[in-house]
Amino acid sequence: MTNEKQKIKFGTSGWRGILAEDFTFDRVRVVAQAIADYLNENREDSPPQVIVGYDTRFLGKRFAEAVASVLTGNGIGVIRSTNPVPTPVVSFEILQRKLSGGINVTASHNPPEWNGLKFSPAWGGPALPETTRQIEARANVLLKEPNAVRPLTRAEAEKQGLWRDERIGDAYREKVSRLLDRSAFEQGKLRVAVDPFWGTSLGYLDRILLEMGATIDLIHDERNPTFGGIRPDPEGESLSELILKTRDGNYDLGLATDCDADRFGILDRGGIPVVPNYIIALLVDYLVTDRKWTGKIARSVATSHLVDAVARHHGLEIIETPVGFKYIGELIAKNEILLGGEESGGISIRGHLPEKDGILTCLLVAEMVAKRKCPIRTMLDDLFRRVGAFSPLRRDLHLSERGREQVAALLKNPPATIGGKKVISTSTLDGTKFFLEGGSWVLIRPSGTEPVVRIYVETAEEKASERLAGSCQALIE
Repeated sequence: MTNEKQKIKFGTSGWRGILAEDFTFDRVRVVAQAIADYLNENREDSPPQVIVGYDTRFLGKRFAEAVASVLTGNGIGVIRSTNPVPTPVVSFEILQRKLSGGINVTASHNPPEWNGLKFSPAWGGPALPETTRQIEARANVLLKEPNAVRPLTRAEAEKQGLWRDERIGDAYREKVSRLLDRSAFEQGKLRVAVDPFWGTSLGYLDRILLEMGATIDLIHDERNPTFGGIRPDPEGESLSELILKTRDGNYDLGLATDCDADRFGILDRGGIPVVPNYIIALLVDYLVTDRKWTGKIARSVATSHLVDAVARHHGLEIIETPVGFKYIGELIAKNEILLGGEESGGISIRGHLPEKDGILTCLLVAEMVAKRKCPIRTMLDDLFRRVGAFSPLRRDLHLSERGREQVAALLKNPPATIGGKKVISTSTLDGTKFFLEGGSWVLIRPSGTEPVVRIYVETAEEKASERLAGSCQALIE
């Protein structure tokens, strides 16, 4: 029998597990077989063709080979990258080559002892829940039927014309460069500190910045699958070295991406971090004001309503989605929005990819700073003067069994007031969102894959947001 802990479960962005515990070669082959079954069941006339990539984690290339061996064993053609690749590059290649899908072996921003698989179907974005549910269910059946997994040796796959190795990335770099305003960079003469977190944006973000005329300095650009013992995540304490570098070196910006380069981290002049919520709003304002773009804006339910205020200021419609970039990606794939973003560090734009792209986001922020010739803080203060101030805050609480019961009880019987403020209305689009008197709000969202509840709050002032978050925490603990 497979117990709950042993089951394979997809989260908001693929399947992840701890190396040698959950994430093993046998289980990787099982998930690859489940994806192969899905692709073959949904195939059209010709056999599916898939790209397989990997990031800079321990044994990433070997795991990618294991995935490729199972796909080819099921008659699926594979292009396997010979170099570590960002997840947005996988998305780009799916669309560019009109493939049936792509798999990247990555655990994204998770610690070094983790790895994972991200599957993107033919439309290029993260697989939607109806897709991952099918794959997940099939994988858990296959855990009990290991003989149903059908790998093919690389030699035999190559002999049958099903396996091809290829260096990936040049076409993506050229596409992203064309999306940028080169003249803005040339006039801005930026000095930028760049941290790829030992990950896959190396050779992309730094190289494009150089081609645009920026002066850059890199840190954490060597091969290190342990990530220096930290999370390759461009936020919080992980940014400490880049903060010092940016501050002490008098750089205009510090730019960072996570391991598979779908998330971004931004430091203003002086090494001051700027949260993704603010970057989303600033880029909307920049694209509309300076680039003269127009269209709808999408944000996740957990993202700052500053984005809404900016959209209203420019007469644009806002679309709210559940958490998970797949929902925003679907809107981009349908060409329905100008920009979509989520507070966890994901953005993409019209005409690009239905996948969040930390590389492009960093480059657009650099273009904005170069064009406007002022620090991000100055732009943000100006934005607050025009549309009002917003102070978003997020807390992740690790729960005991009692804590989980408290959360379930709270959401089943919502309070009439939170932090002394009356609850005006609620939304259950994803978690439970409480709209409070005075325009503030709270979102309580239990994780579907771990004993964690995420609390998001927003008021007009930082201390008020901290007090409101404390009130929410007291209701749970």
